[in-house]
Amino acid sequence: MSIRTIVLATSAVLVLMLPTTAAANGGVSGTITAKGLRSSGDLVVSLQAAGVTVTPPAKPVELDQKTMQFLPHVLPVVVGTTVQFLNSDPVAHNVFSPEGKYNLGTWPQGQTKDHTFTKAGVYTQLCRVHPEMEGYVVVLDTPYFAVTDKTGAFAIKDVPAGTYTLTVWSEKLKGAKQEVTVEDGKTQTVTLTLQR
Repeated sequence: MSIRTIVLATSAVLVLMLPTTAAANGGVSGTITAKGLRSSGDLVVSLQAAGVTVTPPAKPVELDQKTMQFLPHVLPVVVGTTVQFLNSDPVAHNVFSPEGKYNLGTWPQGQTKDHTFTKAGVYTQLCRVHPEMEGYVVVLDTPYFAVTDKTGAFAIKDVPAGTYTLTVWSEKLKGAKQEVTVEDGKTQTVTLTLQR
């Protein structure tokens, strides 16, 4: 038997001995229609289940005040996340929330203030200097979430197999819930319509 034959045979045995890769996680995607609104964007879609753990990001997540708006208008984060509020406008801005009962004060362009969100819920972001400004921080107790685009499309990837309650939050419409089952390596498709 030649050395080449021995090497090839040994390689084949080693390949057979390698552990098989676990099946890839699944996902959920689809479209949420916001009936009566001009856009189906900025809807927060999340997957809730018992026993799901969340790990907040090590670095703060940024929410900007730019062109007299909170950007992004809707910011979903997990419990324990620190949000860094930046002022990119050439005028002073303030940040406060009636639900969170915090007021971060007022600061000039280029400066930031931080706030850590320790409880799940929806927190309206307002500016005392400019009452027309409004944004939302949606704090979730699940790492599986997405924000819809203007067409209502969303995709939540890398979700472990299991049964979840898909929950949709909207700034102006009634939310919705639906049970979904995620299978390894498959994407579950969901279509929902929100109404007033």
